[in-house]
Amino acid sequence: MIKLVVDNGAAPARPLDDQRRARLAQIHIARKKLGMEEEDYRALLERLTGHRSAKACDDRQLVALIAEFERMGWRPTGSGKRRSVGGSQTVRKARAMWISLYQLGAIADGSDAALDAFGRRQLRVDRLVWADERQGFRLIEALKAIATRYGWDQRVPSRMETDERVRLLKDRLVGAQLARLAEAGIAVTGPLADDREGWSNKRLESAADELAARIRELPKDT
Repeated sequence: MIKLVVDNGAAPARPLDDQRRARLAQIHIARKKLGMEEEDYRALLERLTGHRSAKACDDRQLVALIAEFERMGWRPTGSGKRRSVGGSQTVRKARAMWISLYQLGAIADGSDAALDAFGRRQLRVDRLVWADERQGFRLIEALKAIATRYGWDQRVPSRMETDERVRLLKDRLVGAQLARLAEAGIAVTGPLADDREGWSNKRLESAADELAARIRELPKDT
């Protein structure tokens, strides 16, 4: 018996071995972890591989796609150090600075969404989580520049221990807040005006919160 084979132009289905299944699963997980929208994901996929579906990619293209996700900040379980700022020490520092700038009255919105928007404008990336460490350094420097303009000195001795550096910056933030209120004609008395020598980080943070509430009551043009 002669069998007729009809060629409908469709690519033959690829056999799914265990390694290929694992790579497709990684891509699905990475896409979710990075918070990629459907169209963003499809556009990235097409740019890297020429396909709109990961299932249409060969193994080499899947590896390239996974490598791109890692470059964007996704880290497979058990892998090495993350290379983007998303969730890294750099972005945590940026968030802490952003909140402190809000407490100082240097910015109007202390939310993560506002920081993300600021980061996109500064770094010209679609999402802050996609920035790399070099761009993260630029973001921190931009935040430091804002802090300096509002009297929050960011200069610290390079050999100072991390804990001491953190406390010094918290102390300076409170000092900058007090100066901001004084310039607006608001006299701060009581414990907040005491000598801060020996204050713990928790006490400094509490003082910054209290002073931030007073700063937010100032007229907008102050």
